[in-house]
Amino acid sequence: MPAAPTRQLGPPPTLAHHRRRGTVALIVTAMVAALLGLLPAAPAQAAPVLLSQGRTVTASSEENGGTAAANAVDGNAGTRWSSAFSDPQWIQVDLGASATVSQVVLAWEAAYAKGYRIELSGNGTDWTTAHSTTTGPGGTETLNVSGTARYVRMYGAARATQYGYSLWEFKIYGTTNGGGPEIPGGGDLGPNVLVFDPSTPDIQGKLDEIFRRQESAQFGADRYQLLFKPGTYNNINAQIGFYTSISGLGLNPDDTTFNGDVTVDAGWFDGNATQNFWRSAENLALNPVNGTNRWAVSQAAPFRRMHVKGGLNLAPSGYGWASGGYIADSKIDGTVGPYSQQQWYTRDSSVGGWTNGVWNMTFSGVQGAPATGFPNPPYTTLDTTPVSREKPFLYLDGGQYKVFAPAKRVNARGTSWGNGAPQGESIPLDRFYVVKPGATAATINAALDQDLHLLFTPGVYHVDRTINVNRANTIVLGLGLATIIPDNGVTAMKVADVDGVRLAGFLIDAGPVNSPTLLEIGPQGASADHAANPTTVQDVFIRIGGAGPGKATTSMVVNSDDTIIDHTWVWRADHGEGVGWETNRADYGVRVHGDDVLATGLFVEHFNKYDVEWYGERGRTIFFQNEKAYDAPNQAAIQNGATKGYAAYRVDDSVNTHEGWGMGSYCYYNVDPTIRQDHGFKAPVKPGVKFHSLLVVSLSGHGHYEHVINDTGSPTSGTSTVPSTVVNFP
Repeated sequence: MPAAPTRQLGPPPTLAHHRRRGTVALIVTAMVAALLGLLPAAPAQAAPVLLSQGRTVTASSEENGGTAAANAVDGNAGTRWSSAFSDPQWIQVDLGASATVSQVVLAWEAAYAKGYRIELSGNGTDWTTAHSTTTGPGGTETLNVSGTARYVRMYGAARATQYGYSLWEFKIYGTTNGGGPEIPGGGDLGPNVLVFDPSTPDIQGKLDEIFRRQESAQFGADRYQLLFKPGTYNNINAQIGFYTSISGLGLNPDDTTFNGDVTVDAGWFDGNATQNFWRSAENLALNPVNGTNRWAVSQAAPFRRMHVKGGLNLAPSGYGWASGGYIADSKIDGTVGPYSQQQWYTRDSSVGGWTNGVWNMTFSGVQGAPATGFPNPPYTTLDTTPVSREKPFLYLDGGQYKVFAPAKRVNARGTSWGNGAPQGESIPLDRFYVVKPGATAATINAALDQDLHLLFTPGVYHVDRTINVNRANTIVLGLGLATIIPDNGVTAMKVADVDGVRLAGFLIDAGPVNSPTLLEIGPQGASADHAANPTTVQDVFIRIGGAGPGKATTSMVVNSDDTIIDHTWVWRADHGEGVGWETNRADYGVRVHGDDVLATGLFVEHFNKYDVEWYGERGRTIFFQNEKAYDAPNQAAIQNGATKGYAAYRVDDSVNTHEGWGMGSYCYYNVDPTIRQDHGFKAPVKPGVKFHSLLVVSLSGHGHYEHVINDTGSPTSGTSTVPSTVVNFP
């Protein structure tokens, strides 16, 4: 293949402006002004403004790394976008909201378009032509157009040179529609975000007061975020209760050091930690007082980006029951002791040792992890994590709040921060709409249409319409387990089939009117390739019932390819208020239709039918934890045709390639202990469908499984709560 020709780049074109002055001009001006004074005033109209600068832009191709599409809307006449050397090519700008477009300016480099169209669209799919030519002159073209659009593109059909299409600037002028006020970014974080520095008086007293409020408030309405500025804090014991998140505000965990502990125990529940949900710790370094920090949690309690300069105990005082849990991007210098923890997943971390396991301890990308020994000892270890990207987090850059969005890693092992500054992007807070209680879905969507990210402050948010995340690379970040409740049966949130959306750190709570879905990643039929920049769903939890009646047919649907689900707990409540087989009806937990979807830390429990169904190709799950619905009234209620019960995790018969590691399903049919479940897992028997380290457990004999997967694996029996396991399938 011959080498591509080279070319000389000229300077960006300039426009000469000439102004003629003279006495005659002054006289004419005066006469016109006098006449205008006698005429009635015309209605005021909004002047056209530049709408395109800094907006999201995509293109059919880019010539090289230095000629990115974004260069055409950066306001810099010395940078450019250029395409591949072929026809056709296009560049498209998302204005962020519907606008009346009145003018387009094309500032061409020497490689220009002879034949092209300016096209308008409201949805990015259906286009109308606003201008068309086959005799484009190059240089700077100012085109008066007319139309309403959110998306504007230049569609090049014929190049004027042997090179590609090259634009210094692609400017779009007009007026925004809707008439609403511009929503400001940034601002304060609200009353339920407590910010400390080492000189703050009575830190321990304030922490103790929050803990007293939240220790047993399992279904309460209060939410809190505790933020600690970089520095050293002495004699701290931060006990963390429900809906409380604690975080350091440094760029690295070691920037904020506690000579003390961040503690979760289970005194409120008589030493039983199986209900220690909905809390988190992030981005701190700990020097535990007695050498070991206690973090006795179960689901929805992530331990992220932490540096424990000692050991970590995952069990409550007295070693009562516990059913956790999740660690990511953390370094524990000493030994991790799970003790009574039934299961645990650790990702992209470093540990000094690991003492034991009960049923299912799974590791990926963990330095110091024990070798695979499943089922005895019950360890499943992957040397690396195939694809990962850490959760965004709030931090202080000097005195300015920013959100750091870590970069994607492939085949990661160890923390993202251990070798110096983490890789990623820092985004100032003024590019976020800081959402506070009382905000409406209309305002939230308007902020998204203005290309703002979302930072939900701690609180409970009722939405009467769907929150639509349509722009690539949007961040939706919650503080203090901010909770979204859809009213009137709407879907709480939908994400378009775009690159790089990051959802993190919030809870969706079903409303009393049935929602068809609660969270949708991509529309039905989504097919775009997002491998280079996937959407991530991290510490996003979904709840149906418990805090009150709630219903949803399907909780989470993933249609977009390449999505990463990195730690979720999707839970149909088995206790609390509004709980009953039909009261908090929810047939399906997670349904995956996208291809190449990866789940790392998938917790899905108690659904009336299938907890997880997988239809996409090349799906992968590393660690799965499940309990079947406790409250099935009888065998007939869960009968699935000729099959007894619905599998916890089902791969559709159409799928050719799928793989899972470290996966468990438990049953506790406490209404009718005689119920039999044919299997915990169901999958087609094909060479490309593989599972490793599977188990099913009957909790004290309340119901039983006949097999582990399909008709493979021994039945559970008796009341001794001993797992039935399958090491590899098929």
